[in-house]
Amino acid sequence: MDELKDLNPDKKFISWQTLFLMALCTVIGLDDIMYNFQNQGMAVIFSWIVMVLFYVIPYSLMVGQLGSVFSTEGGGLSSWVRGTDGEFLGYFTAWTYWAASIPYAVDSANEVIVDLGWALTGSEKFQDQIPNSLFALLTFVTFIVFIIVEHHFSNSMEFLSTIGGGLMVIMTILFVVLAFVGLAKSGGHMATTNFTWRDIFPKFDWHYFSTIAMLIYAMNGAELVAPYVTKMKKPQYDFPKAMIALAAMTAFLTIFGSFALGIYFNANHLPNDLKMNGAYYAFKMIGHQYGWGNFLLYFWAWTSFFFNCALLAVLLDAMTRMLISDTGSRYMPKFLRKKDKNGLPINGYILTVALSSFIMILGIFLPNMNDIFNWLLNLNAIVSPGVTCWIFYSFMRIRKDSKKFPSKYVFIKNDKIAYAVGLTLLLVTAIATIMGITPQDVPEGSNIWWYELIINIVAVIVLIGLGAILPGIRHREIEYGIAFDKVQWISMIAIIMGSIIFGIYLGGLKHLSGRGIYIAVEGILSLLIVWLIGRRKPNLANGFKAEED
Repeated sequence: MDELKDLNPDKKFISWQTLFLMALCTVIGLDDIMYNFQNQGMAVIFSWIVMVLFYVIPYSLMVGQLGSVFSTEGGGLSSWVRGTDGEFLGYFTAWTYWAASIPYAVDSANEVIVDLGWALTGSEKFQDQIPNSLFALLTFVTFIVFIIVEHHFSNSMEFLSTIGGGLMVIMTILFVVLAFVGLAKSGGHMATTNFTWRDIFPKFDWHYFSTIAMLIYAMNGAELVAPYVTKMKKPQYDFPKAMIALAAMTAFLTIFGSFALGIYFNANHLPNDLKMNGAYYAFKMIGHQYGWGNFLLYFWAWTSFFFNCALLAVLLDAMTRMLISDTGSRYMPKFLRKKDKNGLPINGYILTVALSSFIMILGIFLPNMNDIFNWLLNLNAIVSPGVTCWIFYSFMRIRKDSKKFPSKYVFIKNDKIAYAVGLTLLLVTAIATIMGITPQDVPEGSNIWWYELIINIVAVIVLIGLGAILPGIRHREIEYGIAFDKVQWISMIAIIMGSIIFGIYLGGLKHLSGRGIYIAVEGILSLLIVWLIGRRKPNLANGFKAEED
């Protein structure tokens, strides 16, 4: 307990209710329900029931035990893996989790722009007036603003989480209640016609299984608040309380929320922009049904705005803790760990901005704003569930040797059964991640489908692959004092960015047959040139100041 106090010297404790609201912001919202409703229709009700019972509840309670075992650690998931498997896997977990948070954060910034558009205009028409380049620029600006706010206003995360999470709970409950009351008032009339309970059972085909990753993406994220277990007065008791409350609220939101959507939307003929604008359409219809005009629409716009601001704040803070503050100096380059006079890891945030820009560049050539929005969701449904596998792996490790990892809170007393549950969820998540790489929301086999498939693969390789070469960069720092000189840095960055842009350009040439081969060849050649430039000894007299001690 003394170690715990050392990690929280100010003794500013977070209640389990506050942590529950923080977790709710990262795990589930009405938008998450909307995304999966478009993917599966009314059959998503069956999927939610299965997922809540056999995925969310054990997943949340596993996180509770891991948080209890490592209650004196401040890094969350990366600390758990480091505690079970050593420094390297701890570092790589931190990197992959941080890398997976990049598209998640960009997506949240996108939603902030959409929320503001609806809040200020009350219509989706503004989206047709925003070119992709401006949408990317506004997202970029939002991202930068939140990095600045997060590190100059220390209580912004808790404040935004309380407002955003609280309003989201209220609005979602209100949505469900008003929907069912409206259903009774209309004599049982639903937009989804000829609905029977058989319709909630899905058709188990490739499309269905390829959308499971989106369900997992919608429900994961509880581990993001694990680093704040050190800020709880009694973490061994309060953390599990927050996780159980999270599972209960998730069940309510998903099951009843999905049925309520079927009241206002025909599940067999859904609008193409449902994922981006569906919640606004729903509150607009409810408001008109009750004679309230657009009041609910505007109230939802500001609720969603604060909710996504809270999500973005939690993401930026948690991912920073894991990557910068909780990775070993043996593998993380010195220039990324370096902090300015205000304690800000400025080079780490430059990398964050660079990779965020990379993600936005990949999607900027898609047809419109809605396609960018949907593609980012698809990308999140690939990388986020993939990283979730680390949670189940860590749980399996502590249950394999439970005497070495004692815990005041234990999920399933029998170690063998607990291990089997962890292994099952690990396999399910891994398979869903692989199948989730298939593009959604576009015609299968079309040019845009192949384009999205290519940039999905490119994004995953770059985000995860960069973490594999950082230890090599750290080795060069140890050997030479700096990793690369100015000429090397500028040349390598220019070649990489040029290769990405040229590859995207080639991907957009519909008349070019075999363009996938050309993209692969130019990518390999670019990497070879970068390797040749980077392998030579740096000129110590011509290094960037950012790399100096």
